[in-house]
Amino acid sequence: MMSTSRITIRMIVEGLGESEGVLSRILSPRTVDAIARLLPLEGRAAVWQSEVYFEIPLRMGVEKPRENVKRGDLAYWPLGRAFCIFFEEMRPHTPVNLIGQVTGNIEVFRRVRSGTKIRVERQI
Repeated sequence: MMSTSRITIRMIVEGLGESEGVLSRILSPRTVDAIARLLPLEGRAAVWQSEVYFEIPLRMGVEKPRENVKRGDLAYWPLGRAFCIFFEEMRPHTPVNLIGQVTGNIEVFRRVRSGTKIRVERQI
């Protein structure tokens, strides 16, 4: 088990810029630990309503599932096995495990199109 309760991350959006965020163990400890072990993650974005997401190599069930998310929430979507970035308040397709927050430059995600490459890495 990791002792760090907060992990700062960078999200690099190909051709559009970067955003910062933080993963918080208090929100979904098992999910955050599993994702932290997989960093860096990379995938091709899919866009749905006010959400950008990409599939990651993690199969986990629901943990403290949320049916509504706020602007800037980062989550893991168990059904789609995906890392999700919400740039507006919304109701996800199915419940998600909240894992953190975007802390800087959330606007970059509004310009993401399907197929855009996104990389999530630990901030050094």
